[in-house]
Amino acid sequence: MAEAAAITVLDKISQGHLECPICCCRFKDPKILDCLHSFCLKCLEEMLSKQKTEAEKITCPVCRRETKVPDGGLQSLTSSSFLSSLLDDVKQQEEVIGEASIPTTTCDCKEDREATWRCLDCSDNLCKKCWKAHGRRKSTKNHQIISFEDWHKSNIPGPEADHVKPITRMCTNHTDQALCFYCDTCHTVICPMCAAMDHRSAEHSYKKIDDSVRSFRRDVDDALLQFEKCKQRIKSTNNSIELARDILKDKLAQARIDISANAEIVVAKIRNKAKLLTEKVDEIGQERDRGFEKALTNNCDHLKRADQIATAVNDLKRKADGFELLELKPKVMRNLEFQKELNCEPAKLDMAFIGVKCQDVVSDTDLGEILLKEKWPLKEEFGKKGNRYGEFLFARGVACFSNGDIAVTDTELKRLSIFTSNGRFKLSATRRSHQLDAPLGVAVNTDDLLFVTDKKKVKVFDNNLCLVREFTPSQDGASELSAIAVDKASDRLAVADSGRKVISVHLLDGSLVTTIPNENVNRGLAMNNKDRLYIPNYDKKTLSCVDLKGNEVFNIKTFIDGSPASPVGVLFDDHGYINVTLHHGSRGSGKVQQYNPNGFSVRTVAEQLYNPLQMAYTPTGDLIVADRHSIKIFQRMWFTYLQGHGPAGNYQLT
Repeated sequence: MAEAAAITVLDKISQGHLECPICCCRFKDPKILDCLHSFCLKCLEEMLSKQKTEAEKITCPVCRRETKVPDGGLQSLTSSSFLSSLLDDVKQQEEVIGEASIPTTTCDCKEDREATWRCLDCSDNLCKKCWKAHGRRKSTKNHQIISFEDWHKSNIPGPEADHVKPITRMCTNHTDQALCFYCDTCHTVICPMCAAMDHRSAEHSYKKIDDSVRSFRRDVDDALLQFEKCKQRIKSTNNSIELARDILKDKLAQARIDISANAEIVVAKIRNKAKLLTEKVDEIGQERDRGFEKALTNNCDHLKRADQIATAVNDLKRKADGFELLELKPKVMRNLEFQKELNCEPAKLDMAFIGVKCQDVVSDTDLGEILLKEKWPLKEEFGKKGNRYGEFLFARGVACFSNGDIAVTDTELKRLSIFTSNGRFKLSATRRSHQLDAPLGVAVNTDDLLFVTDKKKVKVFDNNLCLVREFTPSQDGASELSAIAVDKASDRLAVADSGRKVISVHLLDGSLVTTIPNENVNRGLAMNNKDRLYIPNYDKKTLSCVDLKGNEVFNIKTFIDGSPASPVGVLFDDHGYINVTLHHGSRGSGKVQQYNPNGFSVRTVAEQLYNPLQMAYTPTGDLIVADRHSIKIFQRMWFTYLQGHGPAGNYQLT
């Protein structure tokens, strides 16, 4: 059973590592291309022969990278000593368990001749005839060949056994000299004679092979470390790209909804205008029609009166004689004079025309403007420097209720105030009124409970500043609560204790979930729905992220225009992007910088801030920034403007 297992292992090693990708057989004289893939020399020669004649490059069939063909041909490519040694080890093990596919005592020419020599470069067993041919061939005449008996006695180990003394290789130019130096200038191993004769000029730099190998291994390890960092950076970037794609899908869906809704609004407005215009046309038409009807009635009355007079006169002429006509002459003439009174209403043809000159309200303006970037214009600002209600000396903490009311802590005035969404002062809490000693950090949960750090306690208020409860995270005298954050998804809160350099996570009733030591704890803290804590450190100019076990996810330096900047406040959005308030230089140069969930800087949200501190989001997604002496609200512009006509001017829809 043990032998069967050993055979299985050897087969797997052979199939996974010792078979040429071209011929799918064990390597024969393996050569390494520039891409570090190895192939049999014969396979490469056959592949090159199928390409254009005198081809200067050969394409790797695995990765498609090109390797320049040396002047000496493919046989001058670097041989894979590692594979050769590994082939030797596998063949020896196969021989030991009696499962060697080709007996090691038989020449590899497969003509059943006894092998008497071993080529260390090709890992081939050679009979006497093949040994002579090996020495005559240009590509193999410099290979190291030892007797088969000496090779068995040497028990040459594989390359993984670095602690075993390596084989002594002899110089091909000075056969009695061992190769003991490596020339960095020529990238070749040399013997002392080569060093003294061909590599003695100042331009050649060489050192002992062992030193070169150690140096090379260090360089490779450093390069591999950079490779690993690069891979991690690419993976992180790919995660950010995937997140950006998801955001794009959401934004596209929302944009389509907005366009459809906007179109319905415009169509409704056009239909309303059409209705008003139709009603006006109908009103004018009815008024004019009544005028025509009145004229027709008047004319018909006169015509009827004229008919009656004419009929009476004609009857009188037929029936009366001359004397009677003369006697009735005055009456007849008075009736006939009625024709002078006939006032016929004229046909006012201009009143018969009515038409509509319609304006092209659609083609005169686009339905909307496509915004390719988020914009954060200043929507609202309230407060100024002072100590009266509605004024601030050091507005630091800020939070927002579901109705849009804004809670602000002022660390200089030791005051907690609540304002409406447009900045109108509502009420405040102080030491005298609410036993608040030094309110600092502030946060609101989904039930509109207000959590405030007050020295060593966390106090909980409703939106009318009535105290609901309070709890003390630690009884340690060094405790100094500096920031607080609420995870609305899990109903948990995190409290930063800058005195003890810990973050404690609690349920909303104050019961402790876990405590996380962290040296970066300062006066800012955020907690997302993936159990991640974001910690800005003003002095170290870093932003770190840890999980609830204290494992560091990332730790980055924060910058403004390439210069290190100090972070203070931190806030994340629904997509996991992180907003950080940064200080750099003099007042007025502060910024709100946005980072992706992996800590890579994305964009600047707001700049030229006086002294930005803590932040919060409004229910509509606007960004509130406590800027020392004022509160600034930046509107998230992810909607389009509609250019409309009419009393309302311009219309907008989120």
